[in-house]
Formats: sequence, structure tokens, C-alpha cells
Amino acid sequence: MNGGFDLYEEVAAGVRDTDGAWRFIRRFANHYARPIIAGDGCGDDELREAQARLGFSLPASLRDVYALIGRRDDLTRNQDRMLTPEQLHIDDTGQVLVFRVENQAVAQWGIPISRLTEPDPPVVFQLQSAPSAEWVWRPFLDRVSLAGVEMVLSEWMLSGDIADNRELDDEALRSLDKTFRRLPMPDYPLWAEPDGRPTRWFSAPEAILRDDAGLWLWVRAATPEARAAVRHALPGEWMMHES
Repeated sequence: MNGGFDLYEEVAAGVRDTDGAWRFIRRFANHYARPIIAGDGCGDDELREAQARLGFSLPASLRDVYALIGRRDDLTRNQDRMLTPEQLHIDDTGQVLVFRVENQAVAQWGIPISRLTEPDPPVVFQLQSAPSAEWVWRPFLDRVSLAGVEMVLSEWMLSGDIADNRELDDEALRSLDKTFRRLPMPDYPLWAEPDGRPTRWFSAPEAILRDDAGLWLWVRAATPEARAAVRHALPGEWMMHES
């Protein structure tokens, strides 16, 4: 899976700044999915039309992520959905530009209208499965570019054949922290448990793991043997059968 790609170092560089994020996405796609090529991004005309419809310019980082991978469904729309430029919209409160929606539309991510003039503004999220009176916007990640890195990691994680998932308990969490290397992705909330523990990422030989708020664990591996090694290190009720 690695092939000379040091995931820890690449994530560390990718979360450092905006340019690092786009470099990470390119290199990650090249090693774990397929290389990003011309045509994988949205064209200038699409983005200009979206800006004209909305009545304002999109932040530079949001334009950049659309121009880079706006048409790469495997990196943007496997589980949750990055909206197409023509689907970008202001939320009902008029406070947030929405650019991503959970696959059953019970959560959404966006950029505060008050921060749109910043080149790489923060991202917020809203959980809509609660009563509407509780639909509040909460902080997600400090920069759109960070949210782009998170999106690519998550959409890739949930699209593979050699994968598995399981519920976490205290013993499994202790083993997870002891056995696997924590990746330097900043902590961020799981949309379904906004007041719970953060989402965290880990690496293993030929595998990547995601801990969802200490509640659920996902793994995607390069080989069945690598997946089996993760299962062996974290014995428990895994959801998938061996293939």
C-alpha cells in the first residue's frame, strides 16, 4: 500500500497549510486510488456560474478543491456528498454556505458567510437529526483545506473492498492507542456525536484506521493479510466476513 509513501509524514505536511493539503490529496490519490488528471476538477466556467448565482466569490480554498477533485466521486462522494458547484447554497438561516451533505441528509458542512472573504476559512457542521430547534452550527475544522484532507481520507476509507468495521469498547481503545500509530490529523468531532470524543486516524502496516469518537472503528487495508493483522491485534466482533 505504501510504495515509498510515508503516510505519517504526508499527513503532517498536508495539515500544515493550504498548499500542503493540495499536495497531500494529489499524492494520496496517486498512491491509494488513481492519479488526479486533467478533467478530475470542475472547470472555471462552472465555478464562475456558481459565484454569479450565489452573488459572491467563493473562498480561494473552496475553489481550489473543486478545481482539483470536484468530479472525482471516489474522493468526494462515496459515503457523504460534496455538492456540485450548481448545488452550493445558503442554509435556511442565511448564515452558512453549504458545500457537503451527509448521505442521508442528517448533517451538513459549510462555511460561515461572515468568513467567506478569507482565503482558507473555517468549516462548521450542523446535525439535523435532532429537533429543528436544536439545529445549531458547530465548529468542525479550522480550514477548508483541512476539511478537504479529511473528506478525501474518509471517502476513500469507506469505499474499499478490503475493509472492516466494529464497535469499540474500553479494551479495544487501549489496544488501539498502544498498537497503532496515531496520524497527525487534528482532532475533529464526529457529526453523529458532536459532544463526544473526537475522530482520530491511525496507521498500520498496509492499513489505515479511523476511530469515530471512541464508538466505532473502520479499517481499510491493501491486502486481506493486512486486514487480518488488524483484526488479530484488536480481537472482537468485526462486521465483515473474510473474503
